[in-house]
Amino acid sequence: MMGSHQTRTRHKRVLLLLFLLLLGMMLSGCASPEIAAPGVTLTLDSAEEPEQVSTGVQLLILLTVLSIAPAVLLLMTSFTRIVIVLSLIRNAIGTPSAPPTQVIIGLALLMTFFVMAPVFTDVNEQALQPYTEGDIDQTTALERGLEPIRTFMFRQVREKDLELFLALNGQERPDTLDDISTVVLMPAFVISELRSAFIMGFVVYIPFLVIDMVISSVLLSMGMMMLPPSLISLPFKLLLFVMVDGWHLLTQSLLLSFT
Repeated sequence: MMGSHQTRTRHKRVLLLLFLLLLGMMLSGCASPEIAAPGVTLTLDSAEEPEQVSTGVQLLILLTVLSIAPAVLLLMTSFTRIVIVLSLIRNAIGTPSAPPTQVIIGLALLMTFFVMAPVFTDVNEQALQPYTEGDIDQTTALERGLEPIRTFMFRQVREKDLELFLALNGQERPDTLDDISTVVLMPAFVISELRSAFIMGFVVYIPFLVIDMVISSVLLSMGMMMLPPSLISLPFKLLLFVMVDGWHLLTQSLLLSFT
């Protein structure tokens, strides 16, 4: 007991000594005029040239565009259809956590970039490069950059969905596609993509549903009512998906659906 007490006393003395040394170093550092703490200075200077104001406005617009870029990616590209179909095939197989959600989102993004590559190339050639070289202004660049994206959406949207949002917006049937505003086109494109995704998901579900029904019937006929059918059908569904090269067929079908 005496040894334990002496050990605790020794530890307390060591801690007290370390604390005093640290305090001395802090006080000596504050007293020394040669050591200065780093700081940050924020200043707001008036712009002397119009170009400085233009650069600040461009930076503000760039930050705003970056903040809404995810919404644009979801609503104006092929991402919506692809990610829904990939999620449905995962549920149809019966493995809600394999592949993980991160893999599904990553694969959907890669496929979206592949599908939208020609559109992005047109935007770069028609709008971005002329704007950076100073040949066109911001308004013209926005109009030119939006045109290839509108063309892509018009190829995928249904006429019935366009008529719905035109009617809800109080507009008559336009003579040309240029008369349809992007505000009307975007929601019509989204619901068209949702419909296409669910149609493809329904087709994908059918073979796996047949396997579940067969396994359930076999287990019921054998009197194994307490055994979950999903436990038995999962290996058969995985085997079927691998034998038919399911990821290849699914990717091919998704990419060809945008042609």
